[in-house]
Amino acid sequence: MNPFWLFVIGVVQALLLLLLAPLFSGFSRVMRAKMHSRQGPPLMQNYRDITKLMTRQEVVSEQAGWIFRVTPYLSLACMVLAAMIIPILMTASPLEAAGDLILIIYLFALPRFFFALAGIESGSTFSGIGARRELLISALVEPILLVVIFVMSLLAGTTNLGRISTEVANGAFPYSLAYVLGMVAFAFAVYVEMGKLPFDLGEAEQEVQEGPLAEYSGRSLAIMKWSIYLKQIVLVALFLALFIPFGASTALSLSGFLVGLVLFILKAVLWYFIAALLENAMARTRFMNAPVMVWVALGMALLSFIFYLANV
Repeated sequence: MNPFWLFVIGVVQALLLLLLAPLFSGFSRVMRAKMHSRQGPPLMQNYRDITKLMTRQEVVSEQAGWIFRVTPYLSLACMVLAAMIIPILMTASPLEAAGDLILIIYLFALPRFFFALAGIESGSTFSGIGARRELLISALVEPILLVVIFVMSLLAGTTNLGRISTEVANGAFPYSLAYVLGMVAFAFAVYVEMGKLPFDLGEAEQEVQEGPLAEYSGRSLAIMKWSIYLKQIVLVALFLALFIPFGASTALSLSGFLVGLVLFILKAVLWYFIAALLENAMARTRFMNAPVMVWVALGMALLSFIFYLANV
């Protein structure tokens, strides 16, 4: 395929996700409110918050350095680049040369690393606690993602995300128990990374999980929140590209892209709806109890690798 047009597709789908990310996050909040018999915020509330924050004055801590100032832009840039790489409108990766699963993991890990450093650098005790919490989540979830990605790469014979997605969509992928267990473990990791109960309550700024945001204000806070919304939908897109890419276009076709976009939105809405149902069935728990639950998902990921070795 023409690299230029693939690059254009990558830019288009990144812009689409950037624009839709606050809407999907708002949909999640509305669904949770309705299940709690509350009115909840308006569907477009996240757009209003971002617009309002963009016009507010920034107040920066005297102890904050360049890491604190750069982190919002770095986080958003990493998520936009990931959105350009992941196959969404078509099964092939728009940036074929960069469409490597290992690179995707680093694009998720880099903003978290800087996010934690920014919380510590701000000099706020509350932000420091939130930064340590971010590092704990990283230590819990990233091994699951890495093991499942390793298994998927072994099954497909490549780490190229576009080729794996194409094989799954065409039915040429070697489906097995290892694939099924990997899909369930990966879905669990995405659920945790999206900041869902009982691990997080993403909209509660007073909670520890958003502690690193405590010292941000104005435009920087708006960009940080926007990057968090984008990260959520990009994680969903990665899961869909790896395990449920059906409906995405296999060739450069406008009609195929439109069908792929509509089906992606429907699948993403279904994901957020199921996540809202699970959240509604969960109760808050002590954060230090979270590793016990994550061990189950890690065990499934390891079993997926064992079943691959056993050719099951």
